[in-house]
Amino acid sequence: MARQRSSRGSERGERGGDRERGGDRERGEQRYVYGVNPVLESLRAHAERVERLLITEGQLSAKAAAEIFSRARDAGIRVDRVPRERLAVLADGGVHQGVVAELRGFEYADVQDLLDAAEASGRPALLVVLDGIQDPHNFGAIVRSAHALGAHGVVIAKDRAVPVTGVVAKASAGAVEHCPIARVVNLSRTLEELKEAGVWIAAADPHSNEPMWNARLDGPLAVVVGAEGAGVRQGVLEHCDFRLRIPMLGQVGSLNASVSAAILLYEAARQRGTSRPGAGR
Repeated sequence: MARQRSSRGSERGERGGDRERGGDRERGEQRYVYGVNPVLESLRAHAERVERLLITEGQLSAKAAAEIFSRARDAGIRVDRVPRERLAVLADGGVHQGVVAELRGFEYADVQDLLDAAEASGRPALLVVLDGIQDPHNFGAIVRSAHALGAHGVVIAKDRAVPVTGVVAKASAGAVEHCPIARVVNLSRTLEELKEAGVWIAAADPHSNEPMWNARLDGPLAVVVGAEGAGVRQGVLEHCDFRLRIPMLGQVGSLNASVSAAILLYEAARQRGTSRPGAGR
């Protein structure tokens, strides 16, 4: 049955837009981003965060090398030529394609930043809340889908969750440089704050009786996705407005977390009309 939606207050209280923000943004530890696309996205989006580039001669394509060197020169970024073995160590065995960027710690957004971005876009808020995602490849893939399908940002917890790392950046194809990511102490409290801001909370739940296409996903929405296997924790589910099941025909009862997130986000984008060719963000 389609959910009947009532309006929630649009004015933001002390926890919303009128909130005082004190201190600097939270930053993670210094990190290394590797691979042509993630490095280029770092240079394009936030060149000021790149401390230096490390490159192995002969591995970069001429086109990629031209843009990387050009952007590094324009931003005054130091470029060091190092042996391939050095890059392999910095990339922790990942596919570095001949280039690694040393970046300052990742700058996490505030949840309010995500709501502000939604308001500025003129579209209903679309957020992704991750509960206990510890696989960096899953995390990166979710960020990539979130950015591609018009989400205004991703929310993760400080505990029991992987932070933004080089592996996450690589798996996201550089989308972590464009999709705001907020890190919070308490997910349940954050969900309640989102409700106060007028956002509906939908959890991905394979045990739900409501298929995703019966639900209204075109208004302000946060999609909650849990860790593979464990799913969304019961304590977090209790703060969700409704639970959605992705209908499946096969014998396997659940999907990979990043696949579940992408499917739900696509359905939300479809209902909003943002998945049509040429539709604007």
